Amino acid sequence: MAKADPSSVITMKSKDSARLGGGRRLWGNPSHLAYLAESLREKHPVHELNILVAKSNSGTYTYDGIETGGERVTQEIETLLQELERDGAPIKKISVIGYSLGGLIARYAIGLLHSKGWFEKIQPVNFTTFATPHLGVRTPLRGYHSQLWNALGSRTLSASGRQLFIIDTFRDTKRPILSVLADPDSIFIRALSRFKNRSLYANIINDRSAPYYTTAITATDPFVDLDAVTIRYLPKYSPIILDADRPVAPKASQEKQSFYTRLSSSSQGLLYRVPLYTALVALIPVVTVVWTVNSGIQSFRSNKRIQIHEQGTGLEGYRIPLLLSNGTNTARSAMSGAFRRINSTPGQDYLPESSGEETPNGATTPTTDKAPPDNSSSPLELKRTTSRKAEFPTLALSDAQFEMIHNLDEVGWQKHLVHIRDVGHTHAAIIVRMQKPGFEEGKVVVRHWLDEGFEM
Repeated sequence: MAKADPSSVITMKSKDSARLGGGRRLWGNPSHLAYLAESLREKHPVHELNILVAKSNSGTYTYDGIETGGERVTQEIETLLQELERDGAPIKKISVIGYSLGGLIARYAIGLLHSKGWFEKIQPVNFTTFATPHLGVRTPLRGYHSQLWNALGSRTLSASGRQLFIIDTFRDTKRPILSVLADPDSIFIRALSRFKNRSLYANIINDRSAPYYTTAITATDPFVDLDAVTIRYLPKYSPIILDADRPVAPKASQEKQSFYTRLSSSSQGLLYRVPLYTALVALIPVVTVVWTVNSGIQSFRSNKRIQIHEQGTGLEGYRIPLLLSNGTNTARSAMSGAFRRINSTPGQDYLPESSGEETPNGATTPTTDKAPPDNSSSPLELKRTTSRKAEFPTLALSDAQFEMIHNLDEVGWQKHLVHIRDVGHTHAAIIVRMQKPGFEEGKVVVRHWLDEGFEM
């Protein structure tokens, strides 16, 4: 089906199949998905596939939260499906593609569609996210700048900010919406599991909007120091797409550099950063004031839009039970509790190596497992990983984030790791959000998705 994100959604449909894709980041624009849609159209002409770009969450409407955005997109999708049925061209298959926050809105929307019975009439085929913060954007790093980001970001982006920083309480669940989205007993996970193929694309470095750990759904980050690891790529897509079966391994111990070499390197790095630090000292006060004022204005407008949305018609069908069981999953509680018992403080980067705890799986230690029975015939074999002793330190995530990792990995994902190096901020490059020389590497990502990650 379709899904939306902060800026727009792309939906594809044909005489016998429909593909819905889309998604954007905060402050998104439908044009950001132009290259993705154009590339899909080149491979699949109109008589095979039709593409819809949902526009209900464009611009600052992405401040309004995942629930509101998901309901808007669901309304947009249902309207289209009903029109096609009336025209005698009902949809038989559907796929969803989400970019950035759009991936979260998409996960909410498919839950509503599933609960209303659409997946009994339409076969869900592909669900794909690009640079989507599945675990939110709360940074696990220590330092005043990280603490400031966690504090300010969660309180200056209206509903979406509270949800992305996992400080919200969703309806009567008394839990953050991201936790509910990942609950095995929720309509959202039930819907996600119906898709024949589930995949994600995650930048391994320089994604300042949605870091690697959250887009790859993992508790470790082996790419903090690229000089310390060996990266393996898929030959056909080298050096952009990593080999999912064996993406990275620590390098063998090397001789320690001499004191002079280390001092020289450190001094050069410091001198290089002096102009940047000087500029930041001058700009931060101005930027902070502008950001705070604008955020206050946008949050006020967002709250007004949410109130209007809540008073609208047609929402009754979306206000349904979100959790299909009242039972407690003791295994999940025990898993998350194990990490809570570790001596982890809010300021540390990683959990202690001596804890002896196993980490939720990540892309660094993948193993192949059988896909769920209903997906066993898929040519895009889903891969899952199992908890094991980590080769890399475990990030000091929250209990809720550890539980999300466990639950989402249980569903099964094909995780595609992306190494873009031509730009300093890779979030836009991964989908070629605009035509510019530095985004050429993103075209390899889109080509891989079309060749390997999109089944008709």
